[in-house]
Amino acid sequence: MRNQRIGAALVAAAFALTAAACGGGSSDAGGGGGSGGGEQPYVAIVSKGFQHQFWQAVKQGAEQEAAAQNVRISFEGPATESEVEAQVNMLQNALGRQPDVLGFAALDSRASAPLLQQARSQSIPVIAFDSGVDSDIPLTTAATNNKAAAGEAAKHMAEALGGTGKVGLVVHDQTSRTGQDRRDGFLEWMRTNAPGIQVLDPQYGGGDQAKSADITKAILAANPDLRGIYAANEGSAIGVLRGVAESGRTGLTVIGFDSGSGQIEAIRGGTMLGAVTQDPIGMGRELVSSAVKAMRGEQLPKVIDTGFFWYDSSNIDSDQIKPLLYE
Repeated sequence: MRNQRIGAALVAAAFALTAAACGGGSSDAGGGGGSGGGEQPYVAIVSKGFQHQFWQAVKQGAEQEAAAQNVRISFEGPATESEVEAQVNMLQNALGRQPDVLGFAALDSRASAPLLQQARSQSIPVIAFDSGVDSDIPLTTAATNNKAAAGEAAKHMAEALGGTGKVGLVVHDQTSRTGQDRRDGFLEWMRTNAPGIQVLDPQYGGGDQAKSADITKAILAANPDLRGIYAANEGSAIGVLRGVAESGRTGLTVIGFDSGSGQIEAIRGGTMLGAVTQDPIGMGRELVSSAVKAMRGEQLPKVIDTGFFWYDSSNIDSDQIKPLLYE
């Protein structure tokens, strides 16, 4: 019955005379829930955060695809990527609105597990994005291959250091799949391909710029011979750059992840070697596209690889890279 109701709503939406009213901000702009009564199908999206430019780019892609598909979305996330409880509450509220599909990027897979079970019991399909969960409930996960992307960052670090030296890691968290994969991918590549590089134990700053800056200053104070630092997301990278500047250290090789105006300016200015960028707009589009396919009962692959690219001063303005950099 639910599939019949959703199918009927999709047909009605296809002939609607008004454009989709896409959600925005950190609140539910969709209102209501479900697709009954001829309303547009509704996709509730709960992100890992909202303040970083990466999430704004994901939101932009989701809104673009929602307009193209004539569906209604809401997009929300906690103020910082350390607020697991706040995200769980948002997830609970989103399920209470009875969406036709739930899009979810988990800060903590274990904390969200009971609510994913609730979504299954309510027959609400789940599409994971950015950060997968240890569960078979999501129909697919639209995400970067974060292990491979972190390996790319490690390769460029090793090349820049000539295969020797001491390197630090500042990672956003150890509870999400992205945090784990961006840490482990870097460490595994170094162990296998650059045995002459000593990698310090990862430090976790929650993606918070101020906390990551303090961590960076502590690493530098304890390791005067440090030659490089890898930062595993946008907030971590800006924090590392700030910590290096405040410590007065020069000559360090800093490599980041994601994009944003801070990292772009740092690469142009020479204080950051380069970074790995994802395709957040494409990720948002794939999320909503997959949600619509789920409503129609179409088969989805278990993983949708949304891609990654290395960029530095040599290619930052290239036709391939420039569209993927968000400010």
